[in-house]
Amino acid sequence: MRALIDRYIDAYNRKDIAAMLLTIHTEVEFSNISMGVVNAHTVGVAEFKALAEQSVALFSERYQDIIFFESGENTAVAGIKFRAVVAIDLPNGLKKGQVLEMDGRSEFEFRDGLISRIKDIS
Repeated sequence: MRALIDRYIDAYNRKDIAAMLLTIHTEVEFSNISMGVVNAHTVGVAEFKALAEQSVALFSERYQDIIFFESGENTAVAGIKFRAVVAIDLPNGLKKGQVLEMDGRSEFEFRDGLISRIKDIS
């Protein structure tokens, strides 16, 4: 599980969507929760890919670093330190060139040797 998550995060950091998709199940469910509010949710690889393609344009740089890792039978939790540089002015008030840093966690579930659920929480 850790190796698969490392591959997923490495591809995320390189903005390599094709490599990200190689680590996830076709029925993947993804959620992004910020300050208790779900601000993104996808079901299935097509929706996940569309969101990933949209997200790539938002940051000129982005990097996730795992600061802790715990795993169970079919689950894992990774503590994440996130750093990004905003590429364009965003509707939420973030400005081009602004550095965004936050800590959070990503919860993963697995099926058929692939990531089947990702919940990013910050």
